Amino acid sequence: MSQPTPSTKHAINLIRKLDLIAEQWQPRVVAEMNDYQFKVARLQGDFIWHSHAETDEAFLVLDGTLRLDFRDGSVTLGSGELYVVPKGVEHKPCAEEEVKLLLIEPRGVLNTGEQGGERTALNDLWI
Repeated sequence: MSQPTPSTKHAINLIRKLDLIAEQWQPRVVAEMNDYQFKVARLQGDFIWHSHAETDEAFLVLDGTLRLDFRDGSVTLGSGELYVVPKGVEHKPCAEEEVKLLLIEPRGVLNTGEQGGERTALNDLWI
């Protein structure tokens, strides 16, 4: 699906958007605000250690439990909880059971940050 036109007036149902995604670790854009994108994703298992040198990254858990590991500890988020990873901080998301979440980050940010590799998702894919 392509980006909605500015004249399109409709509410975005995040749960319905997530129902359209089958793949894990493949964020899909649902909205933009200025240069920021709102992306929904399904996660399960361990991701890779990575960071984003130029930007913060926000995780809002919609359903499930997400652990964000850091080199000096971790934070666990449940449904309805938000955490902002500061720019430059190395982190690794982990979900024992499937998690549905909303990511908020600037347009063009890769999910694997500077790490890259086979887990890097395509950018700017709208749903």
